[in-house]
Order: sequence, then C-alpha cells, then structure tokens
Amino acid sequence: MGVRLYFLRRVKTIAFAGLLATTGLACAETNISAVFSPSSEAVRNSLISSSLILQAERDGTTDTQELLAAARADYERLLAVLYDAGYYGSVISITVDGREAALIPPLESPERIDEISLRIDLGPIYRFSEANIGPLAAQTELPEEFRRGAIASTGAIRDAAGAAVDGWRSNGNALAEIGGQQIIARHDENRVSAKVAVSPGPVLAFGEVSIKGNSEVRSRRIDTIAGLTPGQRFDPDEIDRAERRLRRTGSFRSVVINESDVATPDGRLPLTIEVAEQTPRRFGFGAEYSTIDGVRLTGFWLHRNFLGGAERFRVDTEVAGIGGETGGIDYGVDVRYERPATPRADVDLFAEIGFERLEEPDFKSRTGEFTLGFTRYAADDLIVTFGLGYLYSEVDDDFGNETYSLLTLPLSATRDRRDDLLDPTKGVFFKAEATPFYGFGDTESGAQLKFDARGYRTFGENIPVTAALRLQLGSLVGPALTESPPFYRFYSGGGGTVRGQDYQSLAVDINGDRTGGRSFAGISGEARVRVTDNITMVGFYDWGFVAAESFTDGGDTHAGAGLGLRYNTGIGPIRLDLATPVSGSADASNIYIYVGIGQAF
Repeated sequence: MGVRLYFLRRVKTIAFAGLLATTGLACAETNISAVFSPSSEAVRNSLISSSLILQAERDGTTDTQELLAAARADYERLLAVLYDAGYYGSVISITVDGREAALIPPLESPERIDEISLRIDLGPIYRFSEANIGPLAAQTELPEEFRRGAIASTGAIRDAAGAAVDGWRSNGNALAEIGGQQIIARHDENRVSAKVAVSPGPVLAFGEVSIKGNSEVRSRRIDTIAGLTPGQRFDPDEIDRAERRLRRTGSFRSVVINESDVATPDGRLPLTIEVAEQTPRRFGFGAEYSTIDGVRLTGFWLHRNFLGGAERFRVDTEVAGIGGETGGIDYGVDVRYERPATPRADVDLFAEIGFERLEEPDFKSRTGEFTLGFTRYAADDLIVTFGLGYLYSEVDDDFGNETYSLLTLPLSATRDRRDDLLDPTKGVFFKAEATPFYGFGDTESGAQLKFDARGYRTFGENIPVTAALRLQLGSLVGPALTESPPFYRFYSGGGGTVRGQDYQSLAVDINGDRTGGRSFAGISGEARVRVTDNITMVGFYDWGFVAAESFTDGGDTHAGAGLGLRYNTGIGPIRLDLATPVSGSADASNIYIYVGIGQAF
C-alpha cells in the first residue's frame, strides 16, 4: 500500500504496551503529560523541543484557548520531526480531557482543561527504496544520506533538492528550481520511494542593477563597490561577494541583493540592491591599566560616508604611560582615509598620516609618517596590504641624537579564521609583515620583518576549556644595530609580550649601552576555563627571547606566568590578569596587574 506524505496517516487515542519513556510537569491548573514509545535520545529531545504543548508546560501557560491551540498545532509540528527522523508510520494522540484535540470543533472549545495527554507511538523506521533526483549539473555533490538503503529522512530529501538547485545555479542557471516530486511511503515494506525532478532553466547573465534604500551614499558608488557587471555570467557566489563588499564598508546596517523572477528576452537577470544606511558618525574611548605600563587611554572619531561614496575617515588618539614606570608619557595621533573599490572591487585605497612622541626606557623620539597604499581582499579570510610611505624621526638614545629620513614600503598579509575577534574559541590567525626602508642621507637602509601566529581550540561541553597559543617572531635586517632606527628594534616584557616582567625589560647590551635587539621571539599559552556564561578563569604562561644578532647567535630569555579573570560583556570580555616573573632578572616576588578589554590575544 502506498500513501503520499501530505497527510497525517492516522490520529487516534491508543494504549501502549512495552517500554515507555515519560516526561511531565504540572501547570497551575492543567496537568500535561507526554509518553513516547522507545526511541533514541536525539529523537525524543527533538520531539520535546518542537512540542508547543510541552513549551506551554515549561512556560506555565494556563489559558484554555492557548493550550487548545498549542495542542492542535502540535500534530503537524511533531509529524515533521518524525518524518525527518524516518518514522512514517507513527501514531500521534493528543487528548484534552480525554477527547482527541484534532476532533474538538472550533466552536466547542472547553472553558476549562484539567488534563492534556500527548502520546506518540513511533513505529518502525523507514528507509529509501529509491532515491533519485535529476538532471544534475556537473560536479554536483548530493548528501550521503540521500541514497537507497539510508534512513528516509525528509531532511535528506530537502538537502538533496537544495544541492541539485545550487549546482545548476553555480553553472549559471539562475532560475533553476524543483520541477516536480513523487514521494511515496509503502507501509507494508517500511520503505519510501523518493523521485525529484529538477528544472534547470537557461544559462543567464547578470542584468541591469538597480539601487534602493540609499539617501546619503551615491547609487553609482554602491554599484561600483558591489562589483556586479551586467553581461557577466550569473554566479551566486559573486552575489554573496557583492553583499560582503558593501557590508565591509561599514556604511550600511543591512544589504540584500534580490534577483528578479523573470529573465529579459536577451538572457539577462535584473538585480536589485536594497540597503539600509548606517549612522555615519561614531566615536569611542578605551582604557587599559598595568602596574608597570601605567594607564593607556585611547579615543577615536569615525565618519563612514565622508564624501558620499562610502569612504571612511577616522582619527585615532592615544596617551600612554600615565603613572607608569616606562620612561614617560607617550602621545600619538593617527588620521586615516579609505576609499573602497579603488581602483576596482576588492581593492581599497588608503592614505594615512600619523604623529607620535615616545618616551621609552631606552630612547625618546618624535616621529611623523605618511603612507599611501592599497588593501586587497584576496579571499574571505585573507587581506593583503601594500603601500609607499615616508617617515621622519628625531631620536635621542644611548648612542646619541639621530635624525632618520626613510622611504618605506610596508607590506602585510593577514589570514583570520577565528570565530570571534575579541573572544575566540576556535580557529587560527596569521599575520606576516615586512617593512623595507630606504635611508636618505646618513640613514642606512634595511627591513623589519614580523610574524604573528595564533591558534585556538575548545574542549568539553559542560565546562568548556579553550586552549590558546601564540607565536611572535621579529627580525631586523640591513644596518648595524647601532645605526638602525630604534623604533624598528625589538624588546620583550610587559603586556603584549611577557606579562610578569617589566616593560621592555629584556634588551641587549652594546658596550655598556642598552638597546633593543635585532631578533625577537615570543611564545604565549593560555587555558581559558568558562565557569559560567559570563565568567572565565584563565591560567597563562609567557616566554620571550631577544638577541643582538640572529636567532642562532645566542640571546637572553625571560618568562612570566599568572592567573586571570574575564567577565564577558556585549563589547567583549573585560580582562584582569595577575602575573609574576618565572625566569629572568626581575624580582620573583613582584606581582603585576593588567586590565583591559578583550582577550590578551
């Protein structure tokens, strides 16, 4: 016997024999109980979470009309769960004071309900006797669950249909759809026959692009940033990329690209970009504190649509070393302009100018720098930057007063696969930087190289523990150490390198003069234990290495360790770390305190 799966096969009150699983709690006036025949824990949990009656039980609902409406709606909801698990011969019974809820006339609703009973006999599990779908585009991969002999899950049918349509759309058949289906359950065999026909439709190209919802950002710029070219072969991935390009500007709260349901006679599919603009101006402040570094204050002002073309204009300021022991107070201001889709989509133009005054333990400097460059979004998780800059700096250190005039070529590549920027629990992060510089006058030429790698993995469910590791490397090539710009040399110690050590305490000695090294390595490890939804305990260990020359020529090391507390907020975790020296020249009895927002790395 074959029955098409668009109707509930049978609904009646029945008695059960054998092993049963029961769940039930009493509401204030109505007793609600549920009894399921033997099933897996996963199926039982899905039934419980999908039932509106059991949700009413948890919510303490007592209104008669709401309870009766929930009971009537549960038939379809529970049946969908059963079909998805491969149960096509199940019996569902929902009685309201002994009457089947589905049979209670709408105009005869009871004024009072004393008891609601939910009973489900799952019956046998069904398997596919036939699982066919087609035609399929080349390279289409169907889900493994959609095959003859597999459990006849409706989810597998849906996933197979979605994969088939997506395969054709990726081929350029934008209007591909399911043309028909024949799904039959044979109850005498406990088998399901599934036949799905796909209608690919013609290969289409992108058509005219219209813009809606914008008032401040020019439509022409939105079109340029999206990068959808009329006449280009239809590609759903390109539409996704266009949406990401527009969101990346920060100028829009939402971006949706809608496709027309009808192609033009010349084989093109019109598109509509609908945007909701973001408030253009924004400002913010930040603060960090450590016992050695002192207080660090930051602030910024941002305009997300500076010239009407989704340009970003940002001013950052910083004051650091307030009340610290790092040599003095540092000041800095940075102004940056970014123009998206210049000269083409996925490439942004930027211009940046910055000024800073540093009073570090080993040198004092006044520096100005200008850089013009490009940011290329090479992939969803890969960003490459390259630019050309000029740097001028006046420095006073143990080697005397120097003036540096440099032409710089800053390059960087960043791959970020973390699940969260401020509080990652899984993924990896890599950043490689190279800054070749050409010295004018007496300034020598060379390059600074830096590398930063981070990895995260979480174990456990009840009490998740995240293991976080970080590796930092740095190298200065070219000029002699005494002739190199001091701001390109490397130190270790303090927040960002080794907690539990004085700021920049690890350096090198050149004939009695103290300065940064040519080579640097840093390793940090953390175990982050989430004890509640908002509180995380952290244990950490940091190690640093600095050498006057290469990594193999010897150098000095130090280390620190400690415990920390994180309190999760909407803007990221508030961080409190207590650290002490483990090795090195620092006093082992010292305790260092670090406070900030976001994880240490």
